[in-house]
Amino acid sequence: MPNPAQPAEQDPRVYFAAERTFLAWIRTGLGLMGIGFAVSRFGLFLRQITAAESHLPPRTTGLSLWSGVLLVALGVIVNLSAVYRHFQLIQELSSGTWRPGRVSRDAVVLGLLLAAAGVAMAIYLMLIR
Repeated sequence: MPNPAQPAEQDPRVYFAAERTFLAWIRTGLGLMGIGFAVSRFGLFLRQITAAESHLPPRTTGLSLWSGVLLVALGVIVNLSAVYRHFQLIQELSSGTWRPGRVSRDAVVLGLLLAAAGVAMAIYLMLIR
């Protein structure tokens, strides 16, 4: 338990919590990159299956490649943002300028981007039946 005269920013548990949050963001970025890689390679797999079943050239839109690349790029952006935010948070905690209760803009933006990607994929899947 922190000493009442000691600010919360001096409690080591606060730094450990910041470290756990940083690692969770890194895990999220790595997950996005892994899913992006799988999505882009799945398109290649489908083209190979189509080519093996028929002698016609495979008809593709290249959407899986580009959506996979975008997911990998989003994962890289999440990881870089996590590193930047972690350094910023540690500096704020060390200097005593940290303010509790601030909304994580990075989390909100990531959530909105992934929701938009989900809606776009659902619309695409309904249109290609």
